[in-house]
Amino acid sequence: MKAVFGRLGRLGRLGAGGALLLSLAACGGTALRPPGPAGPGPDEFMVLPSRPLQEPADYSRLPDPAPGGTNLADPDPRADAVAALGGDPAAVSRRGIPPADRTLLAHVRRYGVPEGIRDELARADRTFRRRQGGLAFLRLFPGNRYAAAYRRWALDPWEELERLRAAGVRTPDAPPRPGR
Repeated sequence: MKAVFGRLGRLGRLGAGGALLLSLAACGGTALRPPGPAGPGPDEFMVLPSRPLQEPADYSRLPDPAPGGTNLADPDPRADAVAALGGDPAAVSRRGIPPADRTLLAHVRRYGVPEGIRDELARADRTFRRRQGGLAFLRLFPGNRYAAAYRRWALDPWEELERLRAAGVRTPDAPPRPGR
């Protein structure tokens, strides 16, 4: 070490020592950690408080136990949020299309809906990504890779608004175009 730093002046030694410290500091971990458990122990955010137990009015009318089922003391955060916002908490657990939305769905489907559209889009996306190659999504500097990859297919909302208005489609008011 003395042979390396011996020929440098005091300022040179200070600079070389600083560079050495900076290079060692760069090898360390980041100050920001990804969210999640810090180790193999329990995750305190996974623990949900239970509701208070309630005594049933009639013990002879209790339903049979269902493995994996729920009980009244189990929390249901989605239903609680819907109830807090003034909605019907029972709607969270309903499956299928609610009767109130059937007219809307019939109107949306009036020109037909292609069968398997999700599968077709997933297949097209896989083909697109395969053609781009594995390194196409790697960037030296951070940025929105999704927007860059699909820029060709992105709609310009202002051009689309003008196109719809020219076609006579009634559209809601929109704020002025940025930069104009």
